Amino acid sequence: MTVSRAFIAGCAGFALTAGERRFFAEAAPWGLILFRRNVETPAQVAALVADFRAVVGRADAPVLIDQEGGRVQRLGPPHWPAYPPAGRFAALAEAGDVAAEDAARANARMMADDLAALGINVDCVPCADLRLPEGHGIIGDRAYGAEPAQVARLARAVAEGMGARGVLPVLKHIPGHGRARADSHESLPVVDTSRAELEATDFEAFRRLADLPLGMTAHVVYTAIDAERPATTSRKVIEQVIRGFIGFDGALMSDDLSMGALSGSLAERAAASFAAGCDLALHCNGNMAEMAEVAAHSPLLAGEAARRCAAALKWRPDAAAVAAVADSAAFSGMIAAS
Repeated sequence: MTVSRAFIAGCAGFALTAGERRFFAEAAPWGLILFRRNVETPAQVAALVADFRAVVGRADAPVLIDQEGGRVQRLGPPHWPAYPPAGRFAALAEAGDVAAEDAARANARMMADDLAALGINVDCVPCADLRLPEGHGIIGDRAYGAEPAQVARLARAVAEGMGARGVLPVLKHIPGHGRARADSHESLPVVDTSRAELEATDFEAFRRLADLPLGMTAHVVYTAIDAERPATTSRKVIEQVIRGFIGFDGALMSDDLSMGALSGSLAERAAASFAAGCDLALHCNGNMAEMAEVAAHSPLLAGEAARRCAAALKWRPDAAAVAAVADSAAFSGMIAAS
């Protein structure tokens, strides 16, 4: 049995270079994440996915992508549809449309079909961050609303639509990016909201989704829990909030370690995320030198981290959810035409 290392890497272009193939064969990352720079045609993406799996020697090796719809869509025209953002389904729900969940589920099913046809088996959705007036626009219409129960209902429908077609969802950004006043791609957001209010709002949306298989941390400081470190590198936040109050027991990956919110070398960032309790380190930009740093400070998957990752790969929604996905197929035409 091939043992993988606890990190997820990117790659530079449309095909693996000789250097990337050597690196992946030796470093054995748990998974690969794709971006628009890696996408040209369906045949090309499918070949890239298959090549990665052949190199690491695992037919089920996770291949991830951010395919939310709207602004965050790595696969798009002319080869794939332009899908609506989460905010479209939030608007339906806020208008009292009882079919909002069915529409979100159908939309996710169609996106999952696109991904599964390419061999991509993990999508970094749903985004369960709240849409709040003080929040930075980096979330905006990527959110399923401002109210935790609505966000959780729509996010669960999306997870079900994905899972029913064999694509694993990634719950993000735990425990909540909605109040952040900065874009964590560029700088470190600091949230000064009280713990009680966070537990009633931002954290509550994630608590209702704690059974999902995979999660991604937020590079956000919550001063009420840990004023020194963002969630990704905070043992207090991961133990007390993510594993504690929220009750998330899935495989927990960091958000991208190369983002501007974090400080220190890539080696220091990776080591800090594992020390805090992340199961997997995510590195996205495809820079070989940075990937090597992350790999060198990522352990082999073992213990509870290995258990959670193995369980994630086996996750599927329950029978009732799968039936709901089938029932939601009637909404496909409406979404495609919207």
